[in-house]
Amino acid sequence: MAIKKSNENKGLVYSTEFGTMCPTCHNPTAQCSCRKNQALPQNDGIVRLRRETKGRKGKGVTLITGLPLAGDDLKKRAKALKQMCGSGGSVKDGVIEIQGDHRDVLEKELKRLGHKVKRAGG
Repeated sequence: MAIKKSNENKGLVYSTEFGTMCPTCHNPTAQCSCRKNQALPQNDGIVRLRRETKGRKGKGVTLITGLPLAGDDLKKRAKALKQMCGSGGSVKDGVIEIQGDHRDVLEKELKRLGHKVKRAGG
């Protein structure tokens, strides 16, 4: 006879009335209280720009790390920077990825916004 293991993540995942549910606070994602209370990431106050091609089949991307923003504010800043560069990109784990090598343009813009900027890598 098989023994069932208890699942710690019990709870409603999707509701036809509310849609997707948050696994942490068990509220609809539009009314999620745990994501609104996220703290800003700890950093040293320096925004770092670097170009990376690793794992992208030789295609270069510009990575922006160390921005003192979280959640929706980071996504809004990423959108503005992508529009300025005229290219696509994404936000993954607090890091903004912008397709192509746009370090010069991004460095000027981030300095204009009042951030201390350093180029990292080669």
